[in-house]
Amino acid sequence: MTANLDTRVAELSALYLDLASEILREAIRIPADYVDRDADAGGDPESGLSNHEQPRLEFLKQSIVDIGAVRFPEDVWFDDYGNLVWFVTDPEDGIHPDDKKVVYFDGHTDTVQALRGAWREKLGGIDAYDGLVDIDAVDRDFLRSELGHVPPDDEWDNLIFGRGSADQLSGVISQILATKIALELAPEGALKGVVIRAYGSVCEEDNDGGGPMYLMKEVLPGATPDLVPDVVILTEGTGDAHKGALGIYRGQRGRMQIEVTVTGRSCHGSMPWEGLNPLEFGGAIIAEAAQRYDARDGFLDDPFLGHGTRTASWSQLETPSDCAVPDRFTFRFDRRLTAGELPAAALADVERLDAVSAARDAGLTVDIAVPVYERTTWNGYSLGNEQIYMGWTTPEDHAAITTASEVYEAVVAPNVDPSPREDGGLRKEARVDRWIFSTDGVGFPIPEDNASIAVPDSKAWISESGFKHPAMFGFGPGIEQNTHKIGECVDKRELRLVIAFLARFPSAFAAAEQS
Repeated sequence: MTANLDTRVAELSALYLDLASEILREAIRIPADYVDRDADAGGDPESGLSNHEQPRLEFLKQSIVDIGAVRFPEDVWFDDYGNLVWFVTDPEDGIHPDDKKVVYFDGHTDTVQALRGAWREKLGGIDAYDGLVDIDAVDRDFLRSELGHVPPDDEWDNLIFGRGSADQLSGVISQILATKIALELAPEGALKGVVIRAYGSVCEEDNDGGGPMYLMKEVLPGATPDLVPDVVILTEGTGDAHKGALGIYRGQRGRMQIEVTVTGRSCHGSMPWEGLNPLEFGGAIIAEAAQRYDARDGFLDDPFLGHGTRTASWSQLETPSDCAVPDRFTFRFDRRLTAGELPAAALADVERLDAVSAARDAGLTVDIAVPVYERTTWNGYSLGNEQIYMGWTTPEDHAAITTASEVYEAVVAPNVDPSPREDGGLRKEARVDRWIFSTDGVGFPIPEDNASIAVPDSKAWISESGFKHPAMFGFGPGIEQNTHKIGECVDKRELRLVIAFLARFPSAFAAAEQS
């Protein structure tokens, strides 16, 4: 690796940290302009959520152009799915586009519900959109009880609060600043032999991996090598409240939704013998499913990713009143799939529950299926995918992971003041680990026999459990246990180091592969 380039990347990441923080704060704030306005006045109560990202996306697209994160304005656009896409490369590096390494940056731009009222009520001086508005009014005890990790009070000047700060807007802003730096340092080799394609994806919170699924289905089939990724870097937060910030995450479990619909016969509640109660029979199915999970009946365990899980996660009851036997009870299981677990088997495990047979024997109808995601993205695209999201693992000895560890040592470790505490602070040593939750990475695996995408052997895609995918790993600002919570925040020190890492990795990976 080039020591001078390492130094320059670190210098520019520090120089542009205030700019990155400014863009991040505005990206968090934008929904405040829409959530309290009437629809006929341009308002949107769901602004910033899945399928409602447009104002934020328009701001990010303009910011990319304004700060010089692309060579030409036409190098950033929205694809048909609604993803924000931009790319940088060095046309003067003397390497044919088909021979360059293709590195994807991926981060989602939607958030979960802000719960703005709860933030102000429970935290006092912190707003879900405006961030820290009155430090003296903050209920610090509640904040510390709510979040997995909060640094000491004297380090709070490093924190940016607000919905999406850790999940995942800070990762997207890191991508933007990294492409700016890589472009500025192109004459010094920061883009030699590489194409960076960056994505600000949409609808991840509702439909994990929908953006990448669109790419694998509609963009990459028949594409030339300069579009097909060698490596995907997911900028979802890779901090752990106990192990430390900024891990290099090389895998995650998959997940699927299993929907169970129990249809009975409604009647007056005073004479239940006239009906067939789907709520009672459905409740028995849920109870047995929980017992089977507790006994690990039908679940595999993986030493790296952990064991598969299943939990009841959603329900809907159709009933004429609260004094009647209901007509229909629908509920869902959130099923996390570890290595070796396949969707068909997970579905069959629910089918074989004794309580399912008992309901059918009693005359009720029990339908068990994988639901389809039917909502459209902000620009009207319907992917219509089954809600199955495959897990993935990149081997620890893959060049993507070994290069990531080297880049960490070169541009992250020298700029870390290590935390003396056993918590979510920064560490000098690279930590290779895995996510607990789900990311956009679940959208990249495709069946191993799918030949629609031409993948040269040189791209070293990974095959596992009947699926294949590019090498992937995560590196992003934010503590995993702080996401989706009241008081969500991110540490600017992590933001700066992720920017440096992303700006340096692509050319380092290309050089390692060519040596």
